[in-house]
Amino acid sequence: MKNKLHCYYTVALITITCLTANLSAKAQDNLAKPVRVAVAGITHGHVPWILSKKDKKDVELVGVYETNSELAARYAKRYGYSESLIYSDLGKMLDAVKPEAVVAFGSILQHMAVVEACAPRGIHVMVEKPLATTIEQALKMQSLAKKYSIHLLTNFETSWYPATVKAYQLVNDSNYIGSIKKVVIHDGHEGPREIGVNKEFFDWLTDPVENGGGALVDFGCYGANLMTYLMKGEQPVSVTAVTQQFKPGIYPKVDDEATIIVTYPSAQAIIQASWNWPFGRKDMEVYGQTGYVITVNDTDMRVRAKGDKAEHFAKVTEADVPVYRDPFAYLADVIHGKITVPEYGVYSLATNVTVVKILDAARESAKTGKTVWLKDR
Repeated sequence: MKNKLHCYYTVALITITCLTANLSAKAQDNLAKPVRVAVAGITHGHVPWILSKKDKKDVELVGVYETNSELAARYAKRYGYSESLIYSDLGKMLDAVKPEAVVAFGSILQHMAVVEACAPRGIHVMVEKPLATTIEQALKMQSLAKKYSIHLLTNFETSWYPATVKAYQLVNDSNYIGSIKKVVIHDGHEGPREIGVNKEFFDWLTDPVENGGGALVDFGCYGANLMTYLMKGEQPVSVTAVTQQFKPGIYPKVDDEATIIVTYPSAQAIIQASWNWPFGRKDMEVYGQTGYVITVNDTDMRVRAKGDKAEHFAKVTEADVPVYRDPFAYLADVIHGKITVPEYGVYSLATNVTVVKILDAARESAKTGKTVWLKDR
Protein backbone atom coordinates (compact mmCIF):
# COMPACT_ATOMS: atom_id res chain seq x y z
CA MET A 1 0.00 0.00 0.00
CA LYS A 2 2.81 2.34 0.95
CA ASN A 3 4.58 1.59 -2.35
CA LYS A 4 1.39 2.27 -4.33
CA LEU A 5 0.90 5.62 -2.58
CA HIS A 6 4.51 6.48 -3.27
CA CYS A 7 4.01 5.68 -6.96
CA TYR A 8 0.84 7.78 -7.14
CA TYR A 9 2.65 10.65 -5.42
CA THR A 10 5.61 10.40 -7.81
CA VAL A 11 3.37 10.35 -10.91
CA ALA A 12 1.35 13.32 -9.60
CA LEU A 13 4.51 15.27 -8.85
CA ILE A 14 5.88 14.61 -12.33
CA THR A 15 2.55 15.64 -13.89
CA ILE A 16 2.41 18.90 -11.88
CA THR A 17 6.04 19.65 -12.73
CA CYS A 18 5.35 19.15 -16.45
CA LEU A 19 2.23 21.29 -16.35
CA THR A 20 4.10 24.04 -14.50
CA ALA A 21 6.91 23.89 -17.01
CA ASN A 22 4.43 24.13 -19.89
CA LEU A 23 2.58 27.06 -18.29
CA SER A 24 5.89 28.80 -17.60
CA ALA A 25 6.96 28.25 -21.20
CA LYS A 26 3.65 29.66 -22.44
CA ALA A 27 3.95 32.68 -20.13
CA GLN A 28 7.47 33.34 -21.38
CA ASP A 29 6.27 32.93 -24.97
CA ASN A 30 3.49 35.48 -24.38
CA LEU A 31 5.97 37.92 -22.88
CA ALA A 32 8.22 37.50 -25.90
CA LYS A 33 5.43 38.18 -28.41
CA PRO A 34 4.89 41.74 -29.62
CA VAL A 35 1.76 43.41 -28.26
CA ARG A 36 -0.99 43.51 -30.89
CA VAL A 37 -1.63 47.24 -31.37
CA ALA A 38 -4.24 49.04 -33.47
CA VAL A 39 -4.27 52.75 -34.28
CA ALA A 40 -7.48 54.77 -33.75
CA GLY A 41 -7.28 57.85 -35.94
CA ILE A 42 -4.28 58.99 -37.97
CA THR A 43 -4.88 62.75 -38.30
CA HIS A 44 -2.44 63.60 -35.48
CA GLY A 45 0.91 64.85 -36.73
CA HIS A 46 2.72 62.45 -34.40
CA VAL A 47 1.20 59.29 -35.91
CA PRO A 48 4.37 58.51 -37.93
CA TRP A 49 5.95 57.47 -34.60
CA ILE A 50 3.91 54.28 -34.72
CA LEU A 51 3.28 53.90 -38.48
CA SER A 52 6.96 54.20 -39.35
CA LYS A 53 8.26 52.30 -36.33
CA LYS A 54 11.13 50.10 -37.53
CA ASP A 55 11.65 47.95 -34.45
CA LYS A 56 8.59 45.69 -34.29
CA LYS A 57 9.87 43.50 -31.44
CA ASP A 58 7.60 45.10 -28.82
CA VAL A 59 4.47 45.98 -30.84
CA GLU A 60 2.78 44.65 -33.97
CA LEU A 61 0.46 46.87 -36.02
CA VAL A 62 -2.74 44.90 -36.64
CA GLY A 63 -5.31 47.53 -37.59
CA VAL A 64 -5.81 51.18 -38.56
CA TYR A 65 -9.11 52.98 -37.95
CA GLU A 66 -9.65 56.15 -39.95
CA THR A 67 -12.78 57.64 -41.55
CA ASN A 68 -10.72 59.65 -44.04
CA SER A 69 -10.16 56.86 -46.59
CA GLU A 70 -7.92 58.99 -48.82
CA LEU A 71 -5.60 59.79 -45.92
CA ALA A 72 -5.53 56.16 -44.77
CA ALA A 73 -4.60 54.92 -48.26
CA ARG A 74 -1.99 57.65 -48.69
CA TYR A 75 -0.35 56.76 -45.37
CA ALA A 76 -0.48 53.04 -46.21
CA LYS A 77 1.59 53.75 -49.29
CA ARG A 78 3.93 56.12 -47.46
CA TYR A 79 4.58 53.97 -44.39
CA GLY A 80 4.26 50.54 -45.94
CA TYR A 81 1.31 48.99 -44.12
CA SER A 82 -1.28 46.91 -45.97
CA GLU A 83 -4.56 48.58 -46.93
CA SER A 84 -6.25 45.41 -45.64
CA LEU A 85 -5.54 46.78 -42.13
CA ILE A 86 -7.69 49.87 -42.73
CA TYR A 87 -11.20 50.11 -41.21
CA SER A 88 -13.69 52.99 -41.28
CA ASP A 89 -15.64 51.63 -38.28
CA LEU A 90 -13.85 51.51 -34.93
CA GLY A 91 -16.01 48.78 -33.37
CA LYS A 92 -15.70 46.52 -36.41
CA MET A 93 -11.92 46.92 -36.37
CA LEU A 94 -11.68 46.05 -32.68
CA ASP A 95 -13.83 42.94 -33.11
CA ALA A 96 -12.05 41.84 -36.29
CA VAL A 97 -8.38 42.24 -35.33
CA LYS A 98 -8.75 41.87 -31.53
CA PRO A 99 -5.86 44.14 -30.48
CA GLU A 100 -4.42 44.03 -26.98
CA ALA A 101 -3.97 47.80 -27.07
CA VAL A 102 -5.08 50.82 -29.08
CA VAL A 103 -3.09 54.01 -29.56
CA ALA A 104 -5.22 57.09 -30.29
CA PHE A 105 -3.94 59.55 -32.88
CA GLY A 106 -7.12 61.47 -33.69
CA SER A 107 -8.32 64.73 -32.14
CA ILE A 108 -8.35 65.11 -28.35
CA LEU A 109 -12.16 65.12 -28.39
CA GLN A 110 -12.11 61.68 -30.04
CA HIS A 111 -10.22 60.12 -27.11
CA MET A 112 -13.50 59.68 -25.25
CA ALA A 113 -15.04 57.55 -28.02
CA VAL A 114 -11.89 55.40 -28.23
CA VAL A 115 -12.02 54.60 -24.52
CA GLU A 116 -15.78 53.97 -24.67
CA ALA A 117 -15.19 51.41 -27.43
CA CYS A 118 -12.06 49.78 -26.00
CA ALA A 119 -12.71 49.58 -22.25
CA PRO A 120 -15.71 47.18 -22.34
CA ARG A 121 -13.69 44.94 -24.66
CA GLY A 122 -10.79 44.86 -22.19
CA ILE A 123 -8.45 46.65 -24.60
CA HIS A 124 -5.75 48.91 -23.14
CA VAL A 125 -5.44 52.46 -24.49
CA MET A 126 -2.66 55.01 -24.89
CA VAL A 127 -3.70 58.50 -26.04
CA GLU A 128 -1.63 61.42 -27.18
CA LYS A 129 -1.48 64.32 -24.77
CA PRO A 130 -3.64 65.58 -23.15
CA LEU A 131 -6.06 62.92 -21.92
CA ALA A 132 -9.28 64.83 -22.71
CA THR A 133 -10.69 68.24 -23.60
CA THR A 134 -12.79 68.61 -20.43
CA ILE A 135 -12.69 67.34 -16.86
CA GLU A 136 -16.09 65.67 -17.37
CA GLN A 137 -14.63 63.56 -20.18
CA ALA A 138 -11.50 62.78 -18.16
CA LEU A 139 -13.50 61.57 -15.16
CA LYS A 140 -15.73 59.39 -17.34
CA MET A 141 -12.69 57.87 -19.04
CA GLN A 142 -11.12 57.24 -15.63
CA SER A 143 -14.30 55.53 -14.46
CA LEU A 144 -14.40 53.27 -17.54
CA ALA A 145 -10.73 52.34 -17.17
CA LYS A 146 -11.24 51.34 -13.54
CA LYS A 147 -14.51 49.48 -14.20
CA TYR A 148 -13.01 47.32 -16.94
CA SER A 149 -9.47 47.11 -15.47
CA ILE A 150 -7.63 48.49 -18.46
CA HIS A 151 -4.49 50.61 -18.59
CA LEU A 152 -5.22 54.14 -19.83
CA LEU A 153 -1.97 55.99 -20.46
CA THR A 154 -1.22 59.46 -21.81
CA ASN A 155 1.89 60.00 -23.92
CA PHE A 156 3.96 63.19 -23.62
CA GLU A 157 7.25 63.73 -25.43
CA THR A 158 8.82 65.05 -22.21
CA SER A 159 8.11 61.66 -20.59
CA TRP A 160 10.89 60.23 -22.77
CA TYR A 161 13.44 62.81 -21.61
CA PRO A 162 16.29 61.58 -19.39
CA ALA A 163 16.51 65.15 -18.07
CA THR A 164 12.90 64.95 -16.83
CA VAL A 165 13.61 61.80 -14.81
CA LYS A 166 16.90 63.19 -13.46
CA ALA A 167 15.18 66.40 -12.38
CA TYR A 168 12.62 64.36 -10.43
CA GLN A 169 15.43 62.37 -8.78
CA LEU A 170 17.31 65.51 -7.74
CA VAL A 171 14.16 67.12 -6.37
CA ASN A 172 12.43 64.19 -4.68
CA ASP A 173 14.92 61.37 -4.16
CA SER A 174 18.14 63.14 -3.20
CA ASN A 175 16.62 66.39 -1.86
CA TYR A 176 19.35 68.18 -3.84
CA ILE A 177 17.54 71.54 -3.90
CA GLY A 178 15.26 71.25 -0.88
CA SER A 179 11.48 71.53 -1.15
CA ILE A 180 10.06 73.01 -4.37
CA LYS A 181 9.09 76.67 -4.24
CA LYS A 182 8.75 77.75 -7.87
CA VAL A 183 8.73 75.95 -11.21
CA VAL A 184 8.77 77.76 -14.56
CA ILE A 185 7.99 75.64 -17.62
CA HIS A 186 8.29 76.75 -21.24
CA ASP A 187 6.76 74.74 -24.09
CA GLY A 188 5.83 75.43 -27.68
CA HIS A 189 7.11 76.47 -31.08
CA GLU A 190 6.58 79.09 -33.78
CA GLY A 191 3.01 77.89 -34.47
CA PRO A 192 1.34 74.94 -36.24
CA ARG A 193 1.07 76.76 -39.60
CA GLU A 194 4.58 78.15 -39.25
CA ILE A 195 6.19 74.75 -38.69
CA GLY A 196 4.18 73.19 -41.50
CA VAL A 197 1.80 70.69 -39.90
CA ASN A 198 -0.42 68.88 -42.39
CA LYS A 199 -3.97 70.03 -43.15
CA GLU A 200 -5.71 67.17 -41.32
CA PHE A 201 -3.78 67.96 -38.12
CA PHE A 202 -4.13 71.74 -38.48
CA ASP A 203 -7.90 71.57 -38.93
CA TRP A 204 -8.62 70.06 -35.51
CA LEU A 205 -5.57 71.41 -33.65
CA THR A 206 -6.95 74.93 -34.18
CA ASP A 207 -10.54 74.00 -33.33
CA PRO A 208 -11.74 74.95 -29.80
CA VAL A 209 -13.99 71.88 -29.58
CA GLU A 210 -11.83 69.17 -31.16
CA ASN A 211 -8.65 70.29 -29.36
CA GLY A 212 -10.21 72.07 -26.39
CA GLY A 213 -8.27 75.27 -27.05
CA GLY A 214 -5.12 76.49 -28.76
CA ALA A 215 -1.65 76.87 -27.25
CA LEU A 216 -3.16 76.68 -23.75
CA VAL A 217 -4.12 73.05 -24.33
CA ASP A 218 -1.52 72.02 -26.90
CA PHE A 219 1.45 73.09 -24.79
CA GLY A 220 0.00 74.04 -21.40
CA CYS A 221 -0.62 70.34 -20.83
CA TYR A 222 3.13 69.65 -20.70
CA GLY A 223 3.63 71.99 -17.76
CA ALA A 224 0.58 70.67 -15.91
CA ASN A 225 1.85 67.11 -16.39
CA LEU A 226 5.41 67.85 -15.26
CA MET A 227 4.31 69.89 -12.23
CA THR A 228 1.90 67.17 -11.06
CA TYR A 229 4.74 64.64 -11.47
CA LEU A 230 7.24 66.77 -9.53
CA MET A 231 4.68 67.42 -6.77
CA LYS A 232 3.95 63.66 -6.51
CA GLY A 233 0.26 64.16 -7.21
CA GLU A 234 -0.42 66.98 -4.76
CA GLN A 235 -3.56 68.79 -5.88
CA PRO A 236 -3.26 72.51 -6.65
CA VAL A 237 -5.14 75.20 -4.77
CA SER A 238 -5.85 77.64 -7.58
CA VAL A 239 -5.32 78.34 -11.27
CA THR A 240 -5.01 81.74 -12.94
CA ALA A 241 -4.54 82.11 -16.68
CA VAL A 242 -4.19 84.75 -19.36
CA THR A 243 -4.53 83.95 -23.06
CA GLN A 244 -4.02 86.12 -26.14
CA GLN A 245 -4.32 86.00 -29.93
CA PHE A 246 -1.22 87.49 -31.48
CA LYS A 247 -2.07 85.95 -34.87
CA PRO A 248 -5.87 86.04 -35.27
CA GLY A 249 -5.49 85.91 -39.04
CA ILE A 250 -4.00 82.40 -38.73
CA TYR A 251 -5.69 81.19 -35.52
CA PRO A 252 -9.07 83.01 -35.38
CA LYS A 253 -10.84 80.47 -33.16
CA VAL A 254 -8.26 79.74 -30.45
CA ASP A 255 -5.54 81.33 -28.34
CA ASP A 256 -1.96 81.24 -29.58
CA GLU A 257 -0.40 82.53 -26.35
CA ALA A 258 -1.06 81.41 -22.77
CA THR A 259 0.39 81.85 -19.30
CA ILE A 260 -0.96 79.69 -16.49
CA ILE A 261 -0.15 80.17 -12.79
CA VAL A 262 -0.84 77.13 -10.64
CA THR A 263 -0.57 77.52 -6.86
CA TYR A 264 -0.05 74.96 -4.11
CA PRO A 265 0.11 75.48 -0.34
CA SER A 266 3.90 75.77 -0.49
CA ALA A 267 4.80 76.09 -4.19
CA GLN A 268 3.93 77.81 -7.43
CA ALA A 269 4.17 76.88 -11.11
CA ILE A 270 4.27 79.28 -14.04
CA ILE A 271 3.44 77.50 -17.29
CA GLN A 272 4.28 79.43 -20.45
CA ALA A 273 2.64 77.85 -23.51
CA SER A 274 3.06 79.50 -26.87
CA TRP A 275 2.72 79.24 -30.62
CA ASN A 276 4.90 82.35 -30.83
CA TRP A 277 8.34 81.24 -29.67
CA PRO A 278 11.11 82.10 -32.15
CA PHE A 279 12.02 78.39 -32.06
CA GLY A 280 10.68 75.16 -30.57
CA ARG A 281 11.37 74.58 -26.89
CA LYS A 282 10.56 72.21 -24.04
CA ASP A 283 12.49 73.21 -20.94
CA MET A 284 11.84 73.89 -17.28
CA GLU A 285 13.34 75.59 -14.24
CA VAL A 286 12.81 74.03 -10.81
CA TYR A 287 13.74 76.22 -7.83
CA GLY A 288 13.92 74.86 -4.29
CA GLN A 289 14.89 76.24 -0.91
CA THR A 290 18.56 75.45 -1.41
CA GLY A 291 19.22 75.26 -5.14
CA TYR A 292 17.85 74.84 -8.65
CA VAL A 293 17.63 72.38 -11.52
CA ILE A 294 17.16 73.62 -15.07
CA THR A 295 16.47 71.18 -17.91
CA VAL A 296 17.68 72.85 -21.09
CA ASN A 297 16.42 70.10 -23.40
CA ASP A 298 15.98 66.32 -23.28
CA THR A 299 19.52 65.59 -22.03
CA ASP A 300 21.25 68.83 -20.98
CA MET A 301 20.90 70.30 -17.50
CA ARG A 302 22.19 73.18 -15.39
CA VAL A 303 22.19 72.70 -11.63
CA ARG A 304 23.30 74.56 -8.55
CA ALA A 305 22.98 73.65 -4.88
CA LYS A 306 23.71 75.48 -1.66
CA GLY A 307 27.46 75.91 -1.23
CA ASP A 308 28.22 75.82 -4.96
CA LYS A 309 30.11 78.87 -6.19
CA ALA A 310 28.68 78.46 -9.68
CA GLU A 311 26.21 76.30 -11.53
CA HIS A 312 27.23 72.98 -13.02
CA PHE A 313 26.47 71.68 -16.49
CA ALA A 314 25.51 68.06 -16.94
CA LYS A 315 24.40 65.72 -19.70
CA VAL A 316 22.18 62.78 -18.76
CA THR A 317 21.14 59.90 -21.03
CA GLU A 318 19.01 56.76 -20.80
CA ALA A 319 22.15 54.98 -19.60
CA ASP A 320 22.10 57.17 -16.47
CA VAL A 321 18.41 57.03 -15.49
CA PRO A 322 15.51 54.58 -15.90
CA VAL A 323 13.63 56.11 -18.84
CA TYR A 324 11.93 54.71 -21.93
CA ARG A 325 12.87 56.61 -25.07
CA ASP A 326 10.13 54.72 -26.96
CA PRO A 327 6.57 55.15 -25.57
CA PHE A 328 5.38 52.00 -27.37
CA ALA A 329 8.07 49.94 -25.65
CA TYR A 330 6.79 51.39 -22.38
CA LEU A 331 3.20 50.45 -23.30
CA ALA A 332 4.27 46.90 -24.17
CA ASP A 333 6.14 46.42 -20.90
CA VAL A 334 3.19 47.74 -18.90
CA ILE A 335 0.84 45.29 -20.62
CA HIS A 336 3.27 42.40 -20.15
CA GLY A 337 3.55 43.26 -16.45
CA LYS A 338 7.26 43.96 -16.65
CA ILE A 339 6.77 47.38 -15.08
CA THR A 340 4.12 49.09 -12.97
CA VAL A 341 2.89 52.59 -13.79
CA PRO A 342 3.55 54.81 -10.74
CA GLU A 343 0.33 56.29 -9.41
CA TYR A 344 1.55 59.80 -10.18
CA GLY A 345 4.00 59.02 -12.96
CA VAL A 346 4.00 61.06 -16.14
CA TYR A 347 1.94 58.47 -18.06
CA SER A 348 -0.49 57.65 -15.24
CA LEU A 349 -4.24 58.13 -15.28
CA ALA A 350 -4.32 59.96 -11.93
CA THR A 351 -1.70 62.46 -13.07
CA ASN A 352 -3.46 63.14 -16.35
CA VAL A 353 -6.89 63.62 -14.81
CA THR A 354 -5.22 66.34 -12.72
CA VAL A 355 -3.69 67.77 -15.91
CA VAL A 356 -7.15 68.14 -17.46
CA LYS A 357 -8.45 69.64 -14.20
CA ILE A 358 -5.74 72.33 -14.41
CA LEU A 359 -6.39 73.01 -18.11
CA ASP A 360 -10.15 73.19 -17.53
CA ALA A 361 -9.64 75.73 -14.74
CA ALA A 362 -7.13 77.69 -16.84
CA ARG A 363 -9.62 77.96 -19.69
CA GLU A 364 -12.29 79.26 -17.29
CA SER A 365 -9.88 81.71 -15.69
CA ALA A 366 -8.80 83.12 -19.06
CA LYS A 367 -12.43 83.51 -20.09
CA THR A 368 -13.64 85.19 -16.88
CA GLY A 369 -10.49 87.07 -15.93
CA LYS A 370 -10.67 85.56 -12.43
CA THR A 371 -8.63 83.11 -10.41
CA VAL A 372 -10.30 79.69 -10.18
CA TRP A 373 -10.21 78.08 -6.75
CA LEU A 374 -10.30 74.36 -7.24
CA LYS A 375 -11.97 73.57 -3.90
CA ASP A 376 -15.02 75.42 -5.25
CA ARG A 377 -15.27 73.19 -8.36
